[in-house]
Amino acid sequence: MKAKELLKLVLTGVCLMGFTSTFAQDSANDQADVWTIIEGQWDAQEKGDKDWADEMLTEDFTGWLKNSPAPRSKTSTKMWNRVNEMTGKMIAHELYPLSIVVRGDVAVAHYLYRSAIQSTDESIEMGNGRYTDVLVRTDDGWKFLSWHGGKD
Repeated sequence: MKAKELLKLVLTGVCLMGFTSTFAQDSANDQADVWTIIEGQWDAQEKGDKDWADEMLTEDFTGWLKNSPAPRSKTSTKMWNRVNEMTGKMIAHELYPLSIVVRGDVAVAHYLYRSAIQSTDESIEMGNGRYTDVLVRTDDGWKFLSWHGGKD
């Protein structure tokens, strides 16, 4: 092999390693950003933030909770959150990430959760469950496009 061909081969390898390293870093950053949004949504609900759905869901959001007869739009999600706030409040939660895959501007995250809900009669219900969330990158950052899951 000539020195010029060897140099081309080495430079190509170095470029590919740099691209792969940059891609892996970008992917890890995206995964961390997506997880931060998911945690933020749960934190907002626990704190009683009434604006989280407007800020974190896309306009064409549709999500299907296990206990819901059909998928809910953004408007429906907001309405049922108001109803849920009248019957109880989340007082604690813990999330357990399982997998986050990012492809371009779309992310799919699978995770488990444990939560404590205090009802208006002061009783506390502990629950476990799972979710799959689909988020999309927007001009305002990552937002929920869809989710499915709920209490086991």
